[in-house]
Amino acid sequence: MSEAAFEFVEGATSDLSFVAHGASCEEALAAACEALLAATVENPASVRSTLTRKIVLLEEDLDLLLLGLLNELVYRRDAEGLLLHARSVNLTHGPDGHRLEVEMVGEPWCADRHVPGSEVKAATAHGLALRAVGEGWEARATLDV
Repeated sequence: MSEAAFEFVEGATSDLSFVAHGASCEEALAAACEALLAATVENPASVRSTLTRKIVLLEEDLDLLLLGLLNELVYRRDAEGLLLHARSVNLTHGPDGHRLEVEMVGEPWCADRHVPGSEVKAATAHGLALRAVGEGWEARATLDV
């Protein structure tokens, strides 16, 4: 995966919004994962790749696929205590919709090494978009903090 590109933008008062960019849809989704991690922990580079998890989602709508991916990462953080980076993203399209397979790498939260960022509760549908823009792709999302 190439280096993630994202920026936090002004959103609703109690929310945190971002726009993630990539040359492909897959790269934009990976950048969105990095944006969520950057919202959760102050130094995402401190998250080591000590374990692997696979996420598979099927959705008819690309926007809902983005929402499902972000909320799956919030769930993994809350339920399993995991901080995760996207190692590889594979998106295929079929008669049943869009199938997303993401290989995530990361580690359990470590209070000695990870400085908390925002307390992200969930990704929301407000301003949600995953679309082709110019010669690349853009993922927009708002996080409930």
